Formats: sequence, C-alpha cells, structure tokens
Amino acid sequence: METNTKQFWYGVLIGVLGVVLFSSKAVMVKLAYNYNVDPISILLLRMLFAFPVYVVIAFIYSKKKTAIPIKKTDYVWLVFFGLVGYYLASYFDFVGLKYIKASLERIILFLYPTMVLVLNRVFLKRPITKIQSLAIALTYMGVVIAFWDEVALSGRDSFLGGAFILLSAITYATYLVGTGWLIPKFGVVKFTAYAMIVSCVSVFIHFSIVSDVDLFSFSWQVYALGFIIALFATVIPSFLVSTSIKMISSSNFAIVAGVGPISTIILASIFLNEVLTGLQFFGALVVILGILMVSLKKEKQA
Repeated sequence: METNTKQFWYGVLIGVLGVVLFSSKAVMVKLAYNYNVDPISILLLRMLFAFPVYVVIAFIYSKKKTAIPIKKTDYVWLVFFGLVGYYLASYFDFVGLKYIKASLERIILFLYPTMVLVLNRVFLKRPITKIQSLAIALTYMGVVIAFWDEVALSGRDSFLGGAFILLSAITYATYLVGTGWLIPKFGVVKFTAYAMIVSCVSVFIHFSIVSDVDLFSFSWQVYALGFIIALFATVIPSFLVSTSIKMISSSNFAIVAGVGPISTIILASIFLNEVLTGLQFFGALVVILGILMVSLKKEKQA
C-alpha cells in the first residue's frame, strides 16, 4: 500500500512538472517576439530542434509490433491528423500569441476538452449529460468574462488573437477526437513521434513557401528560446504527461492539469510582467472548474 501511495505521488509530481513545462511555451514564445521574430520562424526553430529527437524515437519504435494490424489507410489518417493536431494547432497558437497575453492564451486553450465533447456529439452521436452541459456553459462563460475585460484593456486586436487561439483549441480537439481509434494501433509513443514528424515537415514546407526571412539572421536569444521551447516545452513534457497518466489515471491527471492556466499566469507575471485583473482571474477559475467537471464526469462514465 505504501509503495502504491509513493508511486501515486511520484505520478502527481511528474504530471505537475509536465503541465508546468507545457504551460511555459506561451511565455517563451512571447519572450521570443521581443527579438523581432515572426510566428512561422519561431515555430520553425521549435520544430528544427525537436525533429531529430522524434526521428530517433520513431526509428526505435518502428520495429515494435502492435496487437492491432496497421493498414495503409491508417498512415494516411496519421498524416492528416498530424497536420491538424500538431501543425495547424501550433501555427494558430503562435500567431494568436502575437496579439494577446500568454496567460489569456492558456485560459482559451484550456477549452479543448469541452470541444471534444461537442465534436463527439456532432460527429459520433455521443450524448452530453446535464452535468457536462453545465460544465461547458461554465467554461465558455469564464472565457467570455476574462476575454471581454482584455478587449476593454487592450483593444480590438484581442479579438484577432483570441480567434486564432480558439482555432488552435478547435484543431487540437479535432485531433483528439479523430485519433482515438488510431493510437491503439500504433501505440502512444510511436503515434506521437510519427505525427510530430509530419508536423515538423509541414512547418518546414510552410516556411520555405511563405517566408523570405534569413534563418541565420536572428539574435542568439531567439535560437536559445527556440531550443528551450523544443526540448523543455515540447519533447520532455509530452513524455512526462504520458507517464503521469499511466501512474495516476486520467481522472487524477485532469485535476493536475488544472495547474496549467495558473502556472502560466504565474510565469507570465514573473517573466513578462503580465497582470490579470481580478475579473480575468475569476474567469480563469470558472474555466478550470468547468474543465474539471467535464474531465471527472467523463472518467466516471468510462
């Protein structure tokens, strides 16, 4: 029993670390924007540094057989969801961060579990319970509270930034809904590595087509931040979160994930001097409460 308790708390600590590292991404992207870099360039640097890691992981796991046979069409779907879930979601997120606070970005992105419920209802005809409906209403009310106050403070550019972040949350939710049947075939690690490789290549192509920026013209701070985002806000937390879920279950991790918006708010206040108003902080707490209701209810049903 004592061993299980220790394992549980180790899992909680690993989960908290993973969530905080993931949440730091927005803060580091905002820091990079201080050095005259555009969204696609910093996204490219992130993918360039992360790419070799995922290639190595994909090679290691490529020879491991899975219990469920993989069809050729499964690879087509993997490419599609790699484009949607990691390329488009990341691009929309990085563009949105040009216009809004890092802390507000995390609050809006935290809506994705409610979007998963809605997409499941629309496309897979899965029912939404009364508790889940209440939770969805709470989360969107919280975002409106936090966001509307930001518009009053920062102007209409907040609408543009919020729209891009919302698109990021929608595309990521689409990825989660669509890949539920693919991940068991490939395995979590192999699927993530393959999907990230697709995303990296997509960003490389995007940059080569639309950008005329000299990749070697940035200050050393931009390259350093690109490396840190790739390693400490992408690769490492992706495995920490997977490990935590295995150790403490997804329902317990849902509670741990509530640390995300709060940690972003704290990090943004330290490194970016961002300050949330009392109304915005209240909105963030309402969003967190709603997401916890959704996640815990879904786990109980499972």
